Order: sequence, then structure tokens, then C-alpha cells
Amino acid sequence: MEQTRALNALEPFVALSKSANSTRAAVDLVTQAISAPNTYVFAELLQTPNIQALRQVQEVAGYLTLLEIFAWGTWQDYSGRISLSPDFPRLTPPQELKLRLLSLLTLAARNSPTSPTLTYDHLKHALDLPSARKLEDLVISAIYRDLLTATLDTRRRTVSVSSVAPLRDVSPGALPVMQDELAAWSSRCEGALEQLEKQIFAIKQQAAMRSRKKQVEDRLVETGLRLKEESEGALKKKSRPRVGDALTAGDERNKRAAMELGSGYEDDEDLMDVDDVGVGRGAGRGAKRGGSVGNGGSRNALGGLGRKLG
Repeated sequence: MEQTRALNALEPFVALSKSANSTRAAVDLVTQAISAPNTYVFAELLQTPNIQALRQVQEVAGYLTLLEIFAWGTWQDYSGRISLSPDFPRLTPPQELKLRLLSLLTLAARNSPTSPTLTYDHLKHALDLPSARKLEDLVISAIYRDLLTATLDTRRRTVSVSSVAPLRDVSPGALPVMQDELAAWSSRCEGALEQLEKQIFAIKQQAAMRSRKKQVEDRLVETGLRLKEESEGALKKKSRPRVGDALTAGDERNKRAAMELGSGYEDDEDLMDVDDVGVGRGAGRGAKRGGSVGNGGSRNALGGLGRKLG
């Protein structure tokens, strides 16, 4: 926005330069251009043939140099010219203010990449200002003209610059320097990208290692749980009696009981046999005695049965 406004302010002077065929007209045009309130860029005016023709006239060549100082120079360049050449054009107060404002932009732009803070002492020396009050007035004027965004710290005597308007022209000798700066910036970017790629690769490796470690741990946990279940099952089987062993022990006990019961039956049979013999003998005697066999036989039979049950 500021650059467009400055270009629009310079456009009438560029148009007038086409008709400034005389040296006096070209000098007047330069003076008017650097005095206009909104002109902060001058490269297009410098490139016009009638303005470049001033270099050929020694008496007015200083005006072309003065226009170059306004385009890309600083107050120190102007003061150096004044000290070297007493015939160098002098500035009016409005022109001095504009050149100091343009110089402030250059100082802020040079310092902002490394440190956005400028000290009062440094600015006073670079802009040739007698007091801190004059410096503060200049900075405030630049802020109100939208040339920069800055904050004044009167206690610490510093100026913190946030942004600078792109209103300075590029000098012909600055192109190699700019190329070197761009090459250095490109190299730093490539180095930063390489470091980022290395960090990304390391992060991916660490993530893969963590994933593999977790898989191994999960398998170990599963194996441990399975072994625990198997061991608990084996212990339960050992503590429980086997069905076959129980049946075998029961069969043995049944066999022994049957054998004991069988032997008891045999003894009873022997007893019954003995009783039968006694009954027969008694029957014979009873027959001899004349009919007492029935009663005696009944008593013997009942006696034998009592012994058997007893």
C-alpha cells in the first residue's frame, strides 16, 4: 500500500522529466521531487535520460548524486558529501526531515534481521540528531506516516521496530550483496530441511522400535498367561483321584466282602449237614421208641436252625 502510494506520488515527476530538456529544468525537477511530501522512491525518475544527463555537467552533477542518496543512501552519505565538497547542494528543513526518515528506514531494515531493537545513542549518531527529544519526534513522525511500526522505550532509551515499509530503492552495487545474502539464506534453508528430514527419520525409527517392543511384550504376556493356565490345569488333575483307581479299589473291597460272605455260607451248609445227620439218627431212635420221632425231629431241626442263625 505504501509503495503504491509512493509510486503514484512520483509519477507526475517522471512525466515531467520527458520535457525537462534543459539543465535548469532537470535540476528544478529533482528539487521538487525530493521535496514532495509523499515521494519516497526515486528509481524511475533516476532512469530517465534527461535526469541522467546531469552527470555530464560538472556544475549540476551533485543534484544527480543527491537524488541517488534519496533513492538508496543515508544521512551519513549526505554529510560525507558535504564535508568533501563544499559546493554540494544543501537541503532545506523539509528535505532534511525526509532524508532522515528514509535513513531511519534503512537503519531499521538492516538491524531487524538480527535485533529489532535500536538504541537512542546509535540512532542519534547515525542521523546526526542533537537530543533524544529530536529522535523521538522523528520516530513518531515515521510511525504516523506509516513508514514503520515501532515502540519507544524512554526508560531504556531504545526503539523496538516491528515492521518497515519497503520504500527504499536498491542501489546498483547492492545486487551482488543481495545475491550473496539470498544464497546464504537458501543454504540455511537447505540445512534446516536436512536436519528436519534426519529428525523425521529418527522419530520414525523410534516409533518402529517401540511398536516391535510392544509386540514382543504382548507375545510374552500371552505366553505367560497360557503357561499359567496350563500349570494350574495340571495341578488340578494331580489333586483329583482318578476314576479308574477308585473303581479298582472298590472292586477289591467288593471281592473281599464277597469272599467273606461266601465262606460264611459254606460254614452254614456244613452246620446244616451235621443237623441233618442228627435228625436222621434221632428219627431212627424215635421209630424204635414207638412214635416219638416227629416231635424229637422237630426239636432237633429247630435247634439246628437256631445254631445257624446264632
